Amino acid sequence: MVPKNLRYSKSHEWAKLEGEVCTIGITKFAVDQLTDVVFVELPDVGDHVFAGDSFGEIESVKAVSDLYSPINGEVTAINQDLIRDPAGIAADPFGKGWLIQVKPEPGSNLNAMMSPDQYQKQIDSEAH
Repeated sequence: MVPKNLRYSKSHEWAKLEGEVCTIGITKFAVDQLTDVVFVELPDVGDHVFAGDSFGEIESVKAVSDLYSPINGEVTAINQDLIRDPAGIAADPFGKGWLIQVKPEPGSNLNAMMSPDQYQKQIDSEAH
């Protein structure tokens, strides 16, 4: 399942820009690959994130993976529920399982990210 209202990165993050807020999370495909998520490390509110740079980590019973920002901006919110219960990301990765919210720098957009159709092609090729 690849929601049509989001943009996607090669490293399986999704982003949704609504006005002055960009919500960032990881995709269901990524969650399924990780299996049981046991720990999420997120930046602090007020931290600055940079497009293409790691802003945190997600740890499962299988691996530790970096989380990458699709845009430059200031972190305005982190999902405290995931800090308390990281496994919650699996239940709703495109909704309640969001990771951070960022106020994008002027001129930031998600145009460099993949469309839903492009991302679907990527995960289809990785699944084989």
